[in-house]
Amino acid sequence: MRDTPLPSTNLLVACLCAQWCDVCGEYQTLFDRLASKLAAQVKFQWVDIEDHDEVLGAVEVDDFPTLLIARGDRPVFFGTVTTQAATLAHLVQSALDLRLTPLTDPTLEALAQRVHELACKG
Repeated sequence: MRDTPLPSTNLLVACLCAQWCDVCGEYQTLFDRLASKLAAQVKFQWVDIEDHDEVLGAVEVDDFPTLLIARGDRPVFFGTVTTQAATLAHLVQSALDLRLTPLTDPTLEALAQRVHELACKG
């Protein structure tokens, strides 16, 4: 765990998926395309839940793709999304515009910390 909180301006968008999932494979193209457009503003992280199961902790991923969007250590979105580019772009823009209300779930806050740590390694 981190001793100091992440900067509140540090926006993270993580996709929790699995390599074997065909839907995830198709979605990764959309995810990577938006990541390249917003690289200066947002950290995007692809998390294979089987390769990095330790990152999940107590969090259950029931369907794909599942997104975590966090500002610093504070998650502002967590859930399954449609595989449309417009949905992803809208969620990310909403987070950038501060239109998403922070979630107060300690389990999701811990997940955000672990995903940030994974992103810093890679």
